[in-house]
Amino acid sequence: MRVGRPWSVAGIVAGGAALALLAPAAPSVAAQASTPTKPLPLERLFDNRAVGDDTAPGTADFDGAGNSLSAQDLRAAGWTPGRTIALDAARLTWPRSAGSPSARPDNVITDGQSVRLRGRGDALTFLVASSSPDGPGTGASGTGRVRYRDGSYGTYTLGAPDWRAGPAATKAVGLPHLNTADGQRQEAARLYAVTVPLRGDRQVASVTLPKDPGPAADLHVFAASLRQPARGWTGSWAASTAGYTKVGPWTDQTLRLVVHTSAGGPGARVRLENTFAAAPVGIGHATVALQANGAAASGTPVPLTFRGRAGTSIPAGAQVFSDPVKFPVPADANLLVSIHLPGPVAAVPVHTQATQRSYLSAPGSGDRTGEAGSGAYTGTLTTWPFLTGVDVRGGPGSVVTLGDSITDGTKSTMDANRRWPDVLARRLRAPSAGSGVPAYGVVNSGISANRVVTDVYPGDGVSTVTSGVSAGSRLERDALAQTSARTVVIFQGINDLRWGTSAESVVAGLKGLAARAHARGLRVVGGTITPCEGEALCTADADARRSVVNAFIRDSGGVFDAVLDFDAVVRDPAHPARILPAYDSGDHLHPGDAGLKAMADAIPLRSLAAR
Repeated sequence: MRVGRPWSVAGIVAGGAALALLAPAAPSVAAQASTPTKPLPLERLFDNRAVGDDTAPGTADFDGAGNSLSAQDLRAAGWTPGRTIALDAARLTWPRSAGSPSARPDNVITDGQSVRLRGRGDALTFLVASSSPDGPGTGASGTGRVRYRDGSYGTYTLGAPDWRAGPAATKAVGLPHLNTADGQRQEAARLYAVTVPLRGDRQVASVTLPKDPGPAADLHVFAASLRQPARGWTGSWAASTAGYTKVGPWTDQTLRLVVHTSAGGPGARVRLENTFAAAPVGIGHATVALQANGAAASGTPVPLTFRGRAGTSIPAGAQVFSDPVKFPVPADANLLVSIHLPGPVAAVPVHTQATQRSYLSAPGSGDRTGEAGSGAYTGTLTTWPFLTGVDVRGGPGSVVTLGDSITDGTKSTMDANRRWPDVLARRLRAPSAGSGVPAYGVVNSGISANRVVTDVYPGDGVSTVTSGVSAGSRLERDALAQTSARTVVIFQGINDLRWGTSAESVVAGLKGLAARAHARGLRVVGGTITPCEGEALCTADADARRSVVNAFIRDSGGVFDAVLDFDAVVRDPAHPARILPAYDSGDHLHPGDAGLKAMADAIPLRSLAAR
C-alpha cells in the first residue's frame, strides 16, 4: 500500500555504494493499522505485481506508473519462477508467481509487515529494488527489526537502489527491457541482493520489514533468506571476478583450471559463479584432482555433483556450490578443477591475472573432465573463468586479502605461487611459526588495477576492461561472503591515487569498507600503500596523497584492528618514494618475488587472529 506521508533525505549505504535515499518518517495511523501482528511467510504478504508477460504488460505495475519487469527477460536470464538463486552465499527463491498467467502478486511493498523467518544465520539477505511513480529515482531505505527466539530484538537498515537508475556494479540481475502500457522499452532494469548483519549466536523468530519510506518511492522485497554460516568449512583458494569478456565461442569443450591451495582437509567443494552475465551458463560435468604436471592429474579425477546431479545451470549473476566430496586436499598443493562446457559459450566471467597456466581442450572435443591424461588439453589459458572458490572440510576459517594487482600477484613468477598471500599461507602452516594463531586458509581477493572507490568495469556488459568493480561494490561478494571469513586484510588505494582520486575520498572509502566488515564481526587489518616513484602515473602529487592515506592507516583511531606497514617494508630507506631496487619487479609499481616475500614475512601473525 502506498500511504502518503512526509519524507526526508538521508545518506545510507546500499549494495556497497553511497546513495542519497529516502529515510522513513513517522508512520501514519492507517499504516500502523494495516501492519499484520502475526508473522507470515513472505509470499503471503505479497501485495504488488512487478513481473508481467510481454504480451500483456497491463497485468503488472511495479512502480505505480504502469511499468513492469519482463517475464521473458527473466526467463532468458535463468530466473524462472520458483527457482533457487544463490547470491553471495545466500539461497533465495525467485517467486513462483513471478510472470505467471494467474497475475498474482510477486513482491511486497514494505510497510512494517512481520515476516516469518526462523533459524540461525550469520546474515540476512533480501532480494530488493525500489521504484518511483515519477520515473527513475534515487532509491529507498528504512529501518526494520529482527526478533530473536530468546525475546531480544535487533534493528537493521535496508536500502535498495532504484530498479531503473541504480548502479550496475552491485546488481543481482540486469534485464534489457521494461514493459510499459505502450509496449516494451529498451531500458535497463535491475534487481539487487542486499545483506544485513545478524546476531549469529541467536535463533531468529521473525523479521519486521521497514515502514513505507514515503510517497516518492517504494521499497520492494521479492525474497528473503537467512544466510547460513559455513560451519565445518574453510576457504582454501579463491579468485575474484574481474570482468566479463569474449571467448571462442567455446563449444563442447573442457576447461582444466590449475589452482593452489592454502589450507588442506579431508573433503572439498568448489564454487562456480556467473557474475556479470546476462544469460545462464550450462555446466555439463566437473571434477577435481591433484595435479601431476601440466594438465595431467595424479590419479583419476573425482567427479563433482550439484544437488545430486552431474551438471547444473547457473543463472545470470548467480553462483553454485558443488556437493561435498570425499577428496583429501593437501595444503600448499596444486589442484586441477575440470569443467565441461557443452556450449556454446561466447563470453565468460573471468579473473584475468591468474599468474598461472591452465588448460583447454579443443572445440567439439567433448567432456574430458574424467581423464587423468593431458593429451586432450591442447590449448592454454592464463585466466580463471567461472571458478571462484575451493573450500576444504574442517579448519579454523579464513583470512581474506582484499586488494589490487600487488595482492593478485602481478609480476610474480608464473606458475610458482609466490604471491604474498601464498607466502603468508605457508607461514601460517610452518611448524616454526609458534604464534598460537590458527592455521587459517588464505583466500586471495586481489584484482589487477582495482580501485577502492571507482568502478572501472561498470559491472554490466561484455568488455575488454577487467579491472573489476570497486572494492566498495564487491566487498560483499569477495570478502564478507567468503567461506568462514574471520579476518579481512584491506590493502588497496594506489590505483585510485594514480588516477587522481583525492586522499580524502580514498580514506572515506577505506573507512566504509572497515565499518561494513566490522558490522559482520570480522577482524579488519589495514595495509599501508607501497611506493611507486618511477612509474608513469606515480607523480609527486600522487605520492603526497599516498602519504596522507598512509598516515591515516597507521593511526586510524580504531578503524583498523591492526596495521601491516607494507610501505615501510619495501621502500628504499634512502629514497622513500620508490621501491627498494632489490624488491622492485622492474616496473617500479609491483614488488617482485623478493619484495612480495618480504611483505608476507613482515606480517605479525598475531595481527590476523580473529576477535
